[in-house]
Amino acid sequence: MNANDTLVRHTLKGKRVLVTGHTGFKGSWLSIWLHEMGAQVVGVALEPLTSRDNFVLSGIGQKIHADLRADIRDRQQMQAIFDTYRPEIVFHLAAQPLVRLSYDIPAETYATNVMGTIHVMEAIRHCDSVRVAVMVTTDKCYENKEQAEGYVETDAMGGYDPYSSSKGACEIAISSWRRSFFNPADYGVKHHVSLASVRAGNVVGGGDWAKDRIVPDCIRALEAGQPIDIRNPRSVRPWQHVLEPLSGYLLLAAKMWESPTDYCEGWNFGPLADSTTPVWDVASLIVKHYGRGELRDVSNPNDLHEASLLMLDITKARTRLGWQPRTDIEQCCRLTADWYRRYGQEDVYHLCREQIEEFTSFV
Repeated sequence: MNANDTLVRHTLKGKRVLVTGHTGFKGSWLSIWLHEMGAQVVGVALEPLTSRDNFVLSGIGQKIHADLRADIRDRQQMQAIFDTYRPEIVFHLAAQPLVRLSYDIPAETYATNVMGTIHVMEAIRHCDSVRVAVMVTTDKCYENKEQAEGYVETDAMGGYDPYSSSKGACEIAISSWRRSFFNPADYGVKHHVSLASVRAGNVVGGGDWAKDRIVPDCIRALEAGQPIDIRNPRSVRPWQHVLEPLSGYLLLAAKMWESPTDYCEGWNFGPLADSTTPVWDVASLIVKHYGRGELRDVSNPNDLHEASLLMLDITKARTRLGWQPRTDIEQCCRLTADWYRRYGQEDVYHLCREQIEEFTSFV
């Protein structure tokens, strides 16, 4: 455990922390980590998608301070929750997170990702207990020019598909609320909130069963004894284990608590350069560490558009936060495959805690 880990644990212990989207993949891991650090976690989300989700199997809902079902599209319900539980720190992860699904439900995607985020920010604005808010978007919020260089935090927002464009719009809304209502120049006079947004790459890890994501697709095929169909084998993504960006979100929150006006802006939390690799290579590593399986190229030039190249520049997080990735692509895929090999035979909460402990041991 390094100095940043110590800072995070010391800062988060005992704090009232509200996590939206805690039944989801990233939200469940974040809730487990926060609970292990001694935070009083209040989770707000829809029902988990499947009975095999990490949230369900880990039982984290029974361990945290409050496990609530609510829709972030309901502004009054969100405000009532904030008024009741009075969080000090907020991590907003709730979203419609799938590119391909956004083509089927574009209006719902926008209602959830844009208006839902605005409702959370309004609840924060009208709840005087909140001091720190970390709003989670995605690397796909950037106007993607298929460039070889990584995107920096000041690059233009955009997006081709409804999901990506909704996240670009979400970032614009966050920036507007920060300047309009949570301006650092007015801190301590007109408000007491430090508000930041965070952008991560393609996150993998145990307990994700969403459709049209490479690892869940791999595991479903492996468990069924079928070849793994790879839809976009040459698409390059900045792959990272789920604990990588979460470690960045936690460190950022701790720094914001310590220095409220110094870090309230946008941040990239991407992987090491060697982890920006084609889909085919990631699937091959999952097969390697799972112990069996074969890949099949089923690419179709007429398929729905998805960006083929998107990378993040993490210089800002490295230099100003002292954050950097701890795993390379091999370790990332090993941890992920390990969870899926073991989840049916072991206590999943213990398995997650073990992986968090192993992750924090990496330097």
